[in-house]
Amino acid sequence: MKKAHALLVVAVFVLGVAIGVAASATKRTDPMMYTGKSPKDAALGLLPAALSQAGKGSWENIAVGRVYYLMGDKVEGQGIFDRVVATKVKADDWMRMGRVYLEANEWDKAKAAFDKALALDPKDEGNLTEIGAWYNLNADRQTAEELFTRAFKTKPDEIWYTINAAGSYVGVKPQ
Repeated sequence: MKKAHALLVVAVFVLGVAIGVAASATKRTDPMMYTGKSPKDAALGLLPAALSQAGKGSWENIAVGRVYYLMGDKVEGQGIFDRVVATKVKADDWMRMGRVYLEANEWDKAKAAFDKALALDPKDEGNLTEIGAWYNLNADRQTAEELFTRAFKTKPDEIWYTINAAGSYVGVKPQ
Protein backbone atom coordinates (compact mmCIF):
# COMPACT_ATOMS: atom_id res chain seq x y z
CA MET A 1 0.00 0.00 0.00
CA LYS A 2 2.83 2.42 0.88
CA LYS A 3 4.52 1.72 -2.46
CA ALA A 4 1.32 2.48 -4.40
CA HIS A 5 0.85 5.68 -2.40
CA ALA A 6 4.46 6.72 -3.04
CA LEU A 7 4.06 6.06 -6.76
CA LEU A 8 0.89 8.15 -6.82
CA VAL A 9 2.65 11.05 -5.09
CA VAL A 10 5.57 10.85 -7.54
CA ALA A 11 3.17 10.67 -10.49
CA VAL A 12 1.23 13.72 -9.31
CA PHE A 13 4.50 15.61 -8.76
CA VAL A 14 5.80 14.74 -12.25
CA LEU A 15 2.48 15.71 -13.79
CA GLY A 16 2.55 19.04 -11.93
CA VAL A 17 6.07 19.76 -13.16
CA ALA A 18 5.07 18.86 -16.73
CA ILE A 19 2.05 21.15 -16.57
CA GLY A 20 4.18 23.96 -15.12
CA VAL A 21 6.79 23.58 -17.87
CA ALA A 22 4.10 23.50 -20.55
CA ALA A 23 2.43 26.59 -19.12
CA SER A 24 5.67 28.55 -18.94
CA ALA A 25 6.64 27.39 -22.42
CA THR A 26 3.64 29.20 -23.88
CA LYS A 27 5.28 32.47 -22.81
CA ARG A 28 8.42 31.67 -24.76
CA THR A 29 8.85 32.05 -28.46
CA ASP A 30 10.45 29.33 -30.50
CA PRO A 31 11.50 29.31 -34.17
CA MET A 32 9.10 26.41 -34.75
CA MET A 33 6.27 28.88 -34.19
CA TYR A 34 7.08 30.90 -37.32
CA THR A 35 9.96 29.49 -39.38
CA GLY A 36 8.94 28.36 -42.84
CA LYS A 37 5.27 29.17 -42.31
CA SER A 38 3.05 31.48 -44.30
CA PRO A 39 2.89 35.00 -42.87
CA LYS A 40 -0.56 34.38 -41.37
CA ASP A 41 0.44 31.00 -39.91
CA ALA A 42 3.61 32.56 -38.49
CA ALA A 43 1.52 35.25 -36.81
CA LEU A 44 -0.91 32.63 -35.51
CA GLY A 45 2.04 30.66 -34.19
CA LEU A 46 3.39 33.65 -32.25
CA LEU A 47 0.18 35.27 -31.02
CA PRO A 48 -0.66 32.71 -28.30
CA ALA A 49 2.80 33.28 -26.81
CA ALA A 50 2.28 37.05 -27.02
CA LEU A 51 -1.08 36.73 -25.29
CA SER A 52 0.51 34.69 -22.54
CA GLN A 53 3.34 37.21 -22.24
CA ALA A 54 0.79 40.02 -21.99
CA GLY A 55 -0.45 38.69 -18.67
CA LYS A 56 -2.84 41.17 -17.13
CA GLY A 57 -1.37 44.23 -18.84
CA SER A 58 -4.10 46.17 -20.60
CA TRP A 59 -1.79 47.86 -23.12
CA GLU A 60 -0.12 44.56 -23.90
CA ASN A 61 -3.42 42.72 -24.35
CA ILE A 62 -4.74 45.50 -26.58
CA ALA A 63 -1.59 45.18 -28.70
CA VAL A 64 -2.23 41.45 -29.14
CA GLY A 65 -5.89 42.10 -29.90
CA ARG A 66 -4.82 44.71 -32.45
CA VAL A 67 -2.85 42.17 -34.45
CA TYR A 68 -5.72 39.69 -34.43
CA TYR A 69 -8.21 42.41 -35.35
CA LEU A 70 -6.17 43.92 -38.17
CA MET A 71 -5.18 40.55 -39.65
CA GLY A 72 -8.87 39.83 -40.11
CA ASP A 73 -9.71 37.80 -37.01
CA LYS A 74 -11.94 40.52 -35.61
CA VAL A 75 -13.81 38.10 -33.34
CA GLU A 76 -10.63 37.09 -31.50
CA GLY A 77 -9.34 40.67 -31.40
CA GLN A 78 -12.65 42.03 -30.12
CA GLY A 79 -12.77 39.24 -27.53
CA ILE A 80 -9.43 40.40 -26.18
CA PHE A 81 -10.62 44.02 -26.12
CA ASP A 82 -13.78 42.95 -24.30
CA ARG A 83 -11.72 41.13 -21.65
CA VAL A 84 -9.63 44.28 -21.16
CA VAL A 85 -12.65 46.53 -20.66
CA ALA A 86 -14.27 44.00 -18.31
CA THR A 87 -11.57 44.91 -15.78
CA LYS A 88 -10.50 48.31 -14.54
CA VAL A 89 -10.26 50.19 -17.80
CA LYS A 90 -8.51 53.54 -18.24
CA ALA A 91 -9.00 56.29 -20.76
CA ASP A 92 -5.73 55.31 -22.47
CA ASP A 93 -7.11 51.79 -23.03
CA TRP A 94 -10.09 53.23 -24.90
CA MET A 95 -7.74 55.48 -26.89
CA ARG A 96 -5.66 52.50 -27.98
CA MET A 97 -8.72 50.51 -29.01
CA GLY A 98 -10.10 53.52 -30.86
CA ARG A 99 -6.86 53.75 -32.85
CA VAL A 100 -7.17 50.07 -33.81
CA TYR A 101 -10.69 50.70 -35.09
CA LEU A 102 -9.36 53.64 -37.11
CA GLU A 103 -6.70 51.41 -38.65
CA ALA A 104 -9.52 49.04 -39.60
CA ASN A 105 -11.46 51.96 -41.13
CA GLU A 106 -14.27 51.62 -38.60
CA TRP A 107 -14.97 55.21 -37.59
CA ASP A 108 -18.19 54.45 -35.70
CA LYS A 109 -16.41 52.00 -33.39
CA ALA A 110 -13.45 54.35 -33.02
CA LYS A 111 -15.75 57.25 -32.17
CA ALA A 112 -17.51 55.17 -29.49
CA ALA A 113 -14.17 54.19 -27.96
CA PHE A 114 -12.94 57.79 -28.03
CA ASP A 115 -16.14 59.01 -26.42
CA LYS A 116 -15.59 56.50 -23.60
CA ALA A 117 -12.04 57.79 -23.18
CA LEU A 118 -13.38 61.34 -22.89
CA ALA A 119 -16.00 60.23 -20.36
CA LEU A 120 -13.28 58.70 -18.17
CA ASP A 121 -10.90 61.66 -18.45
CA PRO A 122 -12.69 64.72 -19.87
CA LYS A 123 -9.79 67.08 -19.16
CA ASP A 124 -6.90 65.26 -20.87
CA GLU A 125 -5.78 67.88 -23.40
CA GLY A 126 -3.82 65.35 -25.46
CA ASN A 127 -6.85 63.13 -25.87
CA LEU A 128 -9.07 66.14 -26.56
CA THR A 129 -6.89 67.34 -29.42
CA GLU A 130 -6.26 63.88 -30.87
CA ILE A 131 -9.93 62.95 -30.73
CA GLY A 132 -10.83 66.37 -32.09
CA ALA A 133 -8.48 65.77 -35.00
CA TRP A 134 -10.14 62.44 -35.73
CA TYR A 135 -13.57 64.04 -35.61
CA ASN A 136 -12.35 66.74 -38.01
CA LEU A 137 -10.87 64.11 -40.35
CA ASN A 138 -14.23 62.34 -40.30
CA ALA A 139 -16.22 65.42 -41.32
CA ASP A 140 -17.45 66.57 -37.90
CA ARG A 141 -15.76 69.95 -37.70
CA GLN A 142 -18.13 71.32 -35.07
CA THR A 143 -17.30 68.59 -32.53
CA ALA A 144 -13.63 68.84 -33.44
CA GLU A 145 -13.54 72.55 -32.73
CA GLU A 146 -15.40 72.12 -29.45
CA LEU A 147 -12.77 69.59 -28.34
CA PHE A 148 -9.90 71.81 -29.54
CA THR A 149 -11.34 74.77 -27.63
CA ARG A 150 -11.60 72.71 -24.43
CA ALA A 151 -7.99 71.59 -24.76
CA PHE A 152 -6.58 74.99 -25.64
CA LYS A 153 -8.28 76.66 -22.66
CA THR A 154 -5.81 74.95 -20.34
CA LYS A 155 -2.88 74.31 -22.71
CA PRO A 156 -2.88 77.02 -25.39
CA ASP A 157 0.88 76.75 -26.02
CA GLU A 158 1.43 73.00 -26.44
CA ILE A 159 2.94 72.47 -29.89
CA TRP A 160 1.83 68.83 -30.31
CA TYR A 161 -1.78 69.67 -29.61
CA THR A 162 -1.64 72.60 -32.01
CA ILE A 163 -0.06 70.45 -34.71
CA ASN A 164 -2.70 67.73 -34.36
CA ALA A 165 -5.45 70.31 -34.68
CA ALA A 166 -3.81 72.12 -37.61
CA GLY A 167 -3.08 68.93 -39.49
CA SER A 168 -6.61 67.70 -39.21
CA TYR A 169 -7.85 70.61 -41.30
CA VAL A 170 -5.70 69.48 -44.24
CA GLY A 171 -6.06 65.71 -43.99
CA VAL A 172 -3.02 64.97 -41.81
CA LYS A 173 -3.63 62.27 -39.21
CA PRO A 174 -2.48 62.89 -35.63
CA GLN A 175 0.58 61.00 -34.40
